[in-house]
Amino acid sequence: MEQQVKAVSKLRKMELEVIPTGYILVEGGKQTATLRVTNTKPLEDEQDIIDTAKASELLGMKLIYLEAGSGAKWGVSAKIIKAVKDDIKIPLIVGGGIRNSVQLEDAYSAGANLVVIGTAFEENEHFFDDLEV
Repeated sequence: MEQQVKAVSKLRKMELEVIPTGYILVEGGKQTATLRVTNTKPLEDEQDIIDTAKASELLGMKLIYLEAGSGAKWGVSAKIIKAVKDDIKIPLIVGGGIRNSVQLEDAYSAGANLVVIGTAFEENEHFFDDLEV
């Protein structure tokens, strides 16, 4: 909450829509920048992830973001994505560890409304060229 409080004075001056988002760091097989900067312990247990997403929704969050972290060895599993999506009524964003079109499609097929691609695009600027639209 400390960082959110620090950001408020800047956000008041911006014409930026602020969307309350439940951010859930999921184990991705490596210490990511998010883990280092925030000292957030990633969740591993599927039920803990599902319950945290639902609690976020019940607390008024408008989105859920499941993230394995930038540069993760593996992304959030399709099983977890589906289980969370089946339990919430708000949009689901998934990111971290997605390096190819198969993983991207798996995330969408499991129920992600939006998939964030970061490291894969940084490492290969043509990542999106081969995707079917």
